[in-house]
Amino acid sequence: MPIVRLIRFLFILALACCAGAALADDGRIQLAAADTHRLFPTPDTLLAKTLQEIRASRLDSALKEIDQLISIRPDFRLAHLIKGDLLMARARPLASMGAASRATEDSLSGLREEARVRLLRYIDEPDPKHLPVQILQLARDQKHALLADAGRARLYLFENVDGVPRLVRDYYMTIGRNGTNKRVEGDKKTPVGVYTISQYLPPRQLSEFYGAGAFPLDYPNEWDRLQGRGGHGIWLHGTPSDTYSRPPRASDGCVVVTNPDFTELGKYIDVGGTPVMIADHTEWVDTVTWEASRQEMLAMLDQWRSDWESRNAQRFLRNYGPEMQTGDWAQGKQRNIANKEWIKVNLSDISVFVHPDAKLAVTTFRQDYASNSFSNSVRKRLYWRLDNGQWRIALEQSLPEPTQIAARGR
Repeated sequence: MPIVRLIRFLFILALACCAGAALADDGRIQLAAADTHRLFPTPDTLLAKTLQEIRASRLDSALKEIDQLISIRPDFRLAHLIKGDLLMARARPLASMGAASRATEDSLSGLREEARVRLLRYIDEPDPKHLPVQILQLARDQKHALLADAGRARLYLFENVDGVPRLVRDYYMTIGRNGTNKRVEGDKKTPVGVYTISQYLPPRQLSEFYGAGAFPLDYPNEWDRLQGRGGHGIWLHGTPSDTYSRPPRASDGCVVVTNPDFTELGKYIDVGGTPVMIADHTEWVDTVTWEASRQEMLAMLDQWRSDWESRNAQRFLRNYGPEMQTGDWAQGKQRNIANKEWIKVNLSDISVFVHPDAKLAVTTFRQDYASNSFSNSVRKRLYWRLDNGQWRIALEQSLPEPTQIAARGR
């Protein structure tokens, strides 16, 4: 049947985005055994099974799966689209997915893409033994972290296990209709970078459009402002009550998840503490490769600390890029170091992220500084740019305390 050929085409599109999906002896795609932490099948699981049954020409079984899905989520538009096609296919051939629907071509295009990326999640599941190269260290107070993979339309939730990000679960998500790399106000793009949940907005403070609530991100952060990036109001939020999910690219720049997923995520998010990395694509590597990258970054940070303690201003300033080598800051730093009899610097609660473009690293930590004339304790963030194979600091920023940020979210 034509609908079977259409679903096979979806599988081919999904496979083109991943490497080495498992095949059974009869050539069928092996769907990942996911969502094992849940007592009942999720909409994603049932949708993947439906598409698998269609691909195997078991249309009656596919109809049972999609009926179960609709009984769980009657507001799931994609499920209704597929059921309509299954019923119509019994009477006549279908020229395209969604042919039985009266939806516009633009709407159908979004639903077809949603079907593809939801299927991709099950045939390109990360190896549980691998780790994301973008998250190399989590600070002690960062109990969880989020990593948004725009290419896969997945939002990954990690638990902090002694500084190591352990994947807990993942969620389907929507990003800006024009993709990523936000630059200006109104470009309908989602920013790429490392952000923090800065606030919680309950449903009663929002229009119905945002569903179960919203977690605003701190975009534009200090690095975005330095790069001249504009815009504001980038949130992680839910969907209207009559909409289960939106197509992969449908927001004005926000990261959007279903209302049930938003509610579940809320259990793991700490305002002012939970980091959110948004990337075009997540790179998963084996533990040996990951650990080597982690040690490289931690050694780089420790060298900066050691050079500061040496009271050799020239040696210390070599850690900084050309944009920070000139001007009042560098001159003031030289005088400050020269006037000290001794300096001690202790770093704790360190987090390390590799920026999605892989040429920028972000280290955040608590800095306890002491000298013969002054001492203080501050939270600090350093942005390191890779230049000719050498990591150098491009921006240094003191940060507010987490308690100050959390107070704004109450």
